[in-house]
Amino acid sequence: MTESKITLNVQSEVGKLEAVLLHYPGPEVENMTPRNAERALYSDILNLSIAQKEYDQLHGVLSKTSRVYEVSDLLTKVLENDILKEQLIQKIGEMEQVPGYIDYLMKLSPRNLSKILIEGLPININTLTDYLREEYYALKPLYNFYFTRDASVVIGNNAMVCKMANSVRMRESLIMNAIFKSRLFFDSNLFNIYDISDNNPSVKVEGGDILVIRDDILLIGNGSRTSSQGIDLIVEEFCKTGSGKKHVIVQQLPESPESFIHLDMVFTMLDTNTAMVYKPLIMNSSPYQTVYMQIEDGKVVKISSSGGILNSLRKLGVDLEPVVCGGKADEWDQEREQWHSGANFLAIAPGKVISYARNIHTLEELSKNGFEIVTAQDVINEKYNLDTLSKCVITIEGSELPRGGGGPRCMTMPLRRS
Repeated sequence: MTESKITLNVQSEVGKLEAVLLHYPGPEVENMTPRNAERALYSDILNLSIAQKEYDQLHGVLSKTSRVYEVSDLLTKVLENDILKEQLIQKIGEMEQVPGYIDYLMKLSPRNLSKILIEGLPININTLTDYLREEYYALKPLYNFYFTRDASVVIGNNAMVCKMANSVRMRESLIMNAIFKSRLFFDSNLFNIYDISDNNPSVKVEGGDILVIRDDILLIGNGSRTSSQGIDLIVEEFCKTGSGKKHVIVQQLPESPESFIHLDMVFTMLDTNTAMVYKPLIMNSSPYQTVYMQIEDGKVVKISSSGGILNSLRKLGVDLEPVVCGGKADEWDQEREQWHSGANFLAIAPGKVISYARNIHTLEELSKNGFEIVTAQDVINEKYNLDTLSKCVITIEGSELPRGGGGPRCMTMPLRRS
């Protein structure tokens, strides 16, 4: 990573990925037991060494194709500035109600502090109350931080810090806010949903629910992680940028199963004219509404029920060919592969996407649609030249990573696309 600043800019889901933010999963992922896995938002505990080997494949492909930024490196640099360090520690002390640890944290070196803010800080038990709480951590580990998609989003030239649905992920947003606000690495406008909402508990926004389809079209999921109140605030901010017509399409999502937590678990873009869809929710009739919002010159002028995402986008000139997650033949395969993030794709360029290797029926369907299947290892070892392939799926191993509840799109936060 060189020192020059970049200007953030994301105007689509598929433009060539030029810069991306990642967090390499570390000890924080293992700092849980089966008893508290649910609180950590996991359905199972991970084997970290295998998860890291799988993540290495994702990291390796992205390093070949994009400029990669690591959260922990950026955080450490922010903490080298005493004023920024104090601002972040004070905010964490206040939001997580641990004022007694501020002095200790302030004395730590930037590298050690960065480590503790991500991996967690064991509680200092010196009162009966603390002892009886049966709580091991004063600052809980950021179990989910390798899903960098959720805590912040780049929309156009704007960095938006999200207001997470669960308090166990709040520090992820505080860290991302500190990184963007420092302006050490990126040029952008910044807005923070915590601040705009005055920390209103009914406001929830996570990045997995936000797809930038075109510079004037946002597609947003409304479910367990992103509330209607949160979407209203995003729309308000979206209205302020630029002029002319803009469009927001909102897709309601089921509250369960947990594999539906974000819109990008049922719908992702593969190319300018192709999308991966979970058919039962996106193409079949269901009780979950699609709502269209039209914006003109900074104001919402129309809100109406719309006949599904594909139909809504077609009316706006984005005509997408759907590829069915799990294949068209069998609803069992569709359900099984959606559960393991089979609809969650990251585009690194138009028609060039990253996926888990385990979802074989989804990959077969892509192959029928003209996508060549190549392994991450072959891309890393330069057996394939991605520039000469027209459409391809780069597969990474995924036995452990999907247990955290997400796929390649969840694990990446695009900072700049061409």
